[in-house]
Amino acid sequence: MKQVNSSELRQLYLDFFAEKHHKIEKSASLVPIEDPSLLWVNSGVATMKKYFDGSVKPDNPRLASSQKSIRTNDIENVGKTARHHTLFEMLGNFSIGDYFKTEAIEWAWEFLTSEKWMNMDPEKLYVTVYPDDKEAYRIWKEVVGLGEDHIVEEEGNFWDIGEGPCGPNSEIFYDRGPEYNDLSEDDPESYPGGENERWLEIWNLVFSQFNHKPDHTYDPLPNKNIDTGMGLERMLSVVQDVPTNFETDLFMPIIQKVEEISGKTYTDAENKGMSFKVIADHVRAITFAIGDGALPSNEGRGYVLRRLLRRAVMHGRKLGIEKPFLTKLVPVVGEIMQEHYPEVLEKADFITKVISNEEDRFHETLAEGLGRLNEITEHIQKNQETVISGEDAFQLYDTFGFPIELTEEVANEQGLTVDISGFEKEMEKQRERARSARSDEGSMSVQSNLLTSLDKDSEFIGYNNIQSEATLETILFEEAFQDTIASGNKARLIFDVTPFYAEKGGQIGDNGQIKNQSGEVVAKIETVKSAPAGQPLHEATVLAEMKTGEVYSLEVDRNRRNLIERNHTATHLLHQALKDVLGDHANQAGSLVTPDQLRFDFTHFGQVTDQELKQMEEIVNQKIFEGLSVSTVVTSIEEAKKLGAMALFGEKYGDSVRVVMIGEYSKEFCGGTHVSNTSDIGLFKIVSESGIGAGTRRIIAKTSEGYYRWMESQLALLQETSAMLKAQTIEEVPNKVSQLLTELKEVKQENESLNAKMANAQADDVFKQIEEEAGMTFIAQEVQVKDMNQLRQLADKWKQEAYSDVLVLGLKNEDKVNLIVAMSDKAISAGLKAGNLIKAIAPKVGGGGGGRPDMAQAGGKNPEGLADALSAVQNWILENQ
Repeated sequence: MKQVNSSELRQLYLDFFAEKHHKIEKSASLVPIEDPSLLWVNSGVATMKKYFDGSVKPDNPRLASSQKSIRTNDIENVGKTARHHTLFEMLGNFSIGDYFKTEAIEWAWEFLTSEKWMNMDPEKLYVTVYPDDKEAYRIWKEVVGLGEDHIVEEEGNFWDIGEGPCGPNSEIFYDRGPEYNDLSEDDPESYPGGENERWLEIWNLVFSQFNHKPDHTYDPLPNKNIDTGMGLERMLSVVQDVPTNFETDLFMPIIQKVEEISGKTYTDAENKGMSFKVIADHVRAITFAIGDGALPSNEGRGYVLRRLLRRAVMHGRKLGIEKPFLTKLVPVVGEIMQEHYPEVLEKADFITKVISNEEDRFHETLAEGLGRLNEITEHIQKNQETVISGEDAFQLYDTFGFPIELTEEVANEQGLTVDISGFEKEMEKQRERARSARSDEGSMSVQSNLLTSLDKDSEFIGYNNIQSEATLETILFEEAFQDTIASGNKARLIFDVTPFYAEKGGQIGDNGQIKNQSGEVVAKIETVKSAPAGQPLHEATVLAEMKTGEVYSLEVDRNRRNLIERNHTATHLLHQALKDVLGDHANQAGSLVTPDQLRFDFTHFGQVTDQELKQMEEIVNQKIFEGLSVSTVVTSIEEAKKLGAMALFGEKYGDSVRVVMIGEYSKEFCGGTHVSNTSDIGLFKIVSESGIGAGTRRIIAKTSEGYYRWMESQLALLQETSAMLKAQTIEEVPNKVSQLLTELKEVKQENESLNAKMANAQADDVFKQIEEEAGMTFIAQEVQVKDMNQLRQLADKWKQEAYSDVLVLGLKNEDKVNLIVAMSDKAISAGLKAGNLIKAIAPKVGGGGGGRPDMAQAGGKNPEGLADALSAVQNWILENQ
């Protein structure tokens, strides 16, 4: 077998399929682009979905890639098993309606056994096939020459996600020898395809040949596809002959750095070095995910990222690492992966900054979590119980980032156990919430053969023309090709040339009209989309009969196009201004350019200040006032990068690219239409900025006519306000508002003073209502005060005067209830805690709450339950004494 490192193995695979005339696709971002069905890119085929479903036709139907991927459905198994990972690389080759089983099987065998490539011993290779897939069995046996004793039929070898493309698959296994056989000879799992360490699956070949229909029948696909996957980490463990993936050169440098930081040794560590493995795995995922624009948060992929980071920190503590350390591992990850992923080292400063902020924050949270865990164990022991509930364990996990293993460890030290079943129920509820949050939109379906069969060329000539003569080549009406289309119908039209821009890259499609040779308007163009092969599809309302083969005059709406171009060029200026002000990490995460406005989404891990927005706005307007020339050049990607052109994050480009250059200020890959000089834009105004998700923000801005109309609406509001304030001029409005606020403040102060006097007067009566139970005096009363703030003031007065040992006050406020509980030092010494009492009575008012041992508060939505809540105080004191 050829001895190679991880970089060499990856490159060998890609080189092999390049020789087989495959286009090598660059690894896509881990953050899915325009695919709401995925939280993360989780496989090689996930990035090929647009080709398999026919929405885009690839230039080359043969594709191959090494795709970084993240799967987090079984994080708890990372470190426990030999091959579970969150981040992994999937080597894959794909055929979109081109070659099929024979080539896929033959080439897999060639790559694995040929001396030029992997040079594996054929005797150590075994395969599984679906029992009904006689064709695959025949190819392995007759074409490849594999013996029947090396071919295993497996019922599970059928790839099916429910609906859409599916088919049988064939898996290739490598026999690592009896020394890896951790099962007894008579164990039913000890065979190729079983759950064992001897026969490792190294490659899965999926033959996508059926369409799984909603009625659960299967029809043959007209275009059969190939989708294969080889895990780089798993294959490398075989090549380097190491027990697990973690001993390969993808992980060992990280583990060695952790050894250096911790002073512990991987081979001597408990649980077969589990903590070393978890840290090494998770820091890879964290590093790549942040580099691809994901940021820690409390939702979606940001939540996953935060969980991974906190889990790594907790395993660091198990190794005795008490201080933040993960940033020290980022350069190690970058060095391991730099040949294929140089961007990790290029973005190392940003990645370490995000990790440092998050790790510091978690160390603060950690102290709170340990305090909460101590509270839970003390309460359990006091009540002579032995089990930490699943709800409490989940709260520690969800709120404080405590892995369940840590909670179990602390519990075991104190002679307690954890309700794992209850914890798993809470976890499943969370998973269901996460599944519900993800959209099914974008999941793979069978390609439209009608659209993918379109093979006539159509040239876009609209960069310099908004009107042209063109021959109608194709009419698509009600999912069928027609030679003619009658008036009153809606159809999709393709011409040999067109000045109409098809929606792409955030710029919406043009609209306009089509005339016949007599000058009669025969169709209105509503918008233009791209066919799978890139031809502009004109979505038209037909006003008079049209025929293929005839010549028509195509006219784009000039004014609308001009407005779009102004907003598009302003988008480029804004993108560069964002980087100037916020930093290079501020990458485009989406955009929409319309005649009315531009919308720009970008990655940023903090809020954008008003000053920063003002600075960006001033930069863009300054570039407009400078009257910079806008030019374009079509060149190779390499030459474009030499020019300093900015590629959009996550986008894939062909061999040649179009670069839009705005003076020397902005150079960006772009296929859209633009003004010829920035002065054409007029003015630029940011009208809103907001967060739209974890680590993603959105700016909406206007230029030109859109800016004028927005300004007019704002001026109208100001004039209306001026009239309401009886100001003589608009300039007087600020002074009038200031006077009004001063008057309002004075009235508010008078009101607060009156409320306070009323509350104090009521307190004298309330604090006389003292009862006693089990040696504890208590006050449990409903009061009529303004709000929770006045409840707290009453509690402060109670504490100063020491009226009783326990205080519980309730307030009804329309359809809501507020509760406050306070404890004296005597009550706390007796084991009574305000937080425990509030948790006991709050459910009676339909709410919940918490707090410190001496003070706690709660809110609820059931005012009718307040009397029951107050009457329950006496029994609670009795039961908890």
